[in-house]
Amino acid sequence: MTTTQREGQAGPVSGAGRAPRSAARPDADRSAADRSAPTDATLARELLDGLAEAVVTADARGVVSLANAMAGELLPEVTPGSTLARVAVPPLAEAVRGGATIFEAEHRGRQLHGIRRDLRAGGCAWYVRDATEDRARTDALLAERSRTAFLARAGSRLGLSLHREQTLRTSVTLAVPYLADAAVVVHRPPPPAPADAGPVWVRFADGYPAPVSGSGPAELPGSVPGLAEALDGERTDARPWLDGERTDARPWLDGERTDARPWLDAELSGLGHLLPEDFGRPGAALVTPMLGAGGTVGALIMVRRSGRAGFDQRDVEVVREFAARAGAALATADLHGEQTHLARVLQNSLLPPELPEIPGVSLAGGYRAAGDSLRIGGDFYDVSVTADGGTFALGDVCGKGVGAAVLTGRVRQSLQTLRLVEPRPLELMALLNRALFDAPEAARRNQFTTLLLGSFTTGPDGALCLRVAGGGHPSPLVVGVDGDVRPVTVGGMPVGALGSARFVETRIRLAPGELLLAYTDGVTEARGGPGMLEMFGETRLRQVLASAAGLPPRAMIDRVLQLVDEWLDGQSQDDIAMLAIAPTSPRPGS
Repeated sequence: MTTTQREGQAGPVSGAGRAPRSAARPDADRSAADRSAPTDATLARELLDGLAEAVVTADARGVVSLANAMAGELLPEVTPGSTLARVAVPPLAEAVRGGATIFEAEHRGRQLHGIRRDLRAGGCAWYVRDATEDRARTDALLAERSRTAFLARAGSRLGLSLHREQTLRTSVTLAVPYLADAAVVVHRPPPPAPADAGPVWVRFADGYPAPVSGSGPAELPGSVPGLAEALDGERTDARPWLDGERTDARPWLDGERTDARPWLDAELSGLGHLLPEDFGRPGAALVTPMLGAGGTVGALIMVRRSGRAGFDQRDVEVVREFAARAGAALATADLHGEQTHLARVLQNSLLPPELPEIPGVSLAGGYRAAGDSLRIGGDFYDVSVTADGGTFALGDVCGKGVGAAVLTGRVRQSLQTLRLVEPRPLELMALLNRALFDAPEAARRNQFTTLLLGSFTTGPDGALCLRVAGGGHPSPLVVGVDGDVRPVTVGGMPVGALGSARFVETRIRLAPGELLLAYTDGVTEARGGPGMLEMFGETRLRQVLASAAGLPPRAMIDRVLQLVDEWLDGQSQDDIAMLAIAPTSPRPGS
């Protein structure tokens, strides 16, 4: 009757369109039936038992009135008639006693998540879900993120070092304690150590302040299972130590589950050379090769104590990935060390030599490479002793850096050889030009040098008589006693550019107190100053020399280099070479 009344109030209708009450009642009865709950208790029970979560209902007194089938599986201790606050399910009982509406806890090896809903008449229902798989997926995702972050962090740290020893120490410290309780890198000593040298190692263990290095014994690779194979580049399986009755420790390797063979006491003795004395009995160990571009550079040993879980499949994969990155970093450090050694040898052969002592002559040289950390470039100077005095050379080869340094070496070696047959500057320059121009096309393409060659002898009055030949080089400057600065005019063409190049020779006399400064264009073309773009220039150079007149060659060179450095103010520069020559006899009246 109420339903019918509510339908009649839906809106005004005319008497003609009004339906009889008897016609409206069947629809109203069906609507009420649709909205009513099932009255079949068996059907309701089947619906509850089909749910994927446990459902437990209790009355106002907290006595269980219903528990569905999933509740019997997840919470077998909860049965109808039991009191929720005293059931043998601690997290549920504690939630009921504390008035909580939610709980999360582990019970019977499962991660449970429960939510309370209030019912009529003071009762309640608890809906408990098995969240074990969800938690496992979450934990796996977090663990994978942690591994990815570790590998990224390790790659960044390993990439920062180009020094072999630092790379080794970084490799073992990064692995502890995330991957293992102790990490050891066993490797062969690099050259110049003999090929038959025994292995050396670097170790870091959790609880120790710093890595420790050691060596040998020679039989070490054979005493640790899998180490010899790892040093040869072969992969080995994780090997747990089976403690007492622990026979279930089996690593997952390469997608298959294989039985773990326990470490024997004889095998453990090999690890004794590598682990701290108080480390304790190993629980699991993994030996992995460290591979570089050219082959195996070492072996990484990861050791976990007996109280820690062994290496599972993902652990093994992470260890191998870490070992690969550490091996690549170590190989890069080795390559850098070899290149640095070769560059140092090249540098020692190309740097300007120590100037000889020649009676009656004072010499000084200055050198700066163009922003090259190896301190080698395309500018050079050289002085040789002869029977009646000496010869000198100062040049500037085309280019800069290592390529220019190689050409510098060719020019210097050619000069040393050609001086044996021709000491005269002009004739020597012509021979050098022919030697460089006749080189194979690939060797001489776009390669030439500007050059000053000279010889000097000491006169009876202490003055120096010089012959200077020029090959397209800036004119040297003579600094007089009174501060007058004048150029020594030499022209000529660059050496090695043309087969028919012409060169010019000039003779000058340096009186006591005078000084000859030969320099490359890196001095005058140094850009800096207030606008950082202005050249130092020849005019400024002459002013510096004039203000320093009377200084000995060493002090003069230092003065010029100091002012050029201040002019550059840290900016990049071209190669610079300078050579100062002066008589050692004091000027008259000094």
